[in-house]
Amino acid sequence: SGGEQQRVAIARAIAKNPKLLLCDEPTGALDEENARLLLEALKEISKEKLVVVVTHNPMVFERYGDQRFLLKEGAIYAH
Repeated sequence: SGGEQQRVAIARAIAKNPKLLLCDEPTGALDEENARLLLEALKEISKEKLVVVVTHNPMVFERYGDQRFLLKEGAIYAH
């Protein structure tokens, strides 16, 4: 399924031990419980590495984000 593929892709990226982890809509194909588990794992990883998550879901950045930016009409705004 799409959710399984997404989890495997993220696990493979984490296993490579990158300095920067870019996640584009990492919860898009996941059910609520798996999305929560993934976001908690990314939050933990962010204590040691830079994790950038791109999302349209306000719950993701409100609950798990340390810093957020808004992209609007080609401009980036810090919140």
